[in-house]
Amino acid sequence: MGENKILLIIEELAQIEADGSIPKNVRTHIKNAMFALRENGEQIEVKIDRALTELGDADEDPNIPQYTRTKIWSVVSALESK
Repeated sequence: MGENKILLIIEELAQIEADGSIPKNVRTHIKNAMFALRENGEQIEVKIDRALTELGDADEDPNIPQYTRTKIWSVVSALESK
């Protein structure tokens, strides 16, 4: 997966995280996923695995709006298509 694709995914996550209607703990998981993807010195596979773990945790929250869940699934799909 190229750096340009990672940057686009981080941008999408930033848009999700900026949505004030999602719970704080979900925003925290989104921030952690963005941090994992930005981390220097790690192999891309490790970055993606960490981000997927955080996004999976965010997706499990019962209070997450459905449209946000759909956006997260879209990002997860993009990350899994490495």
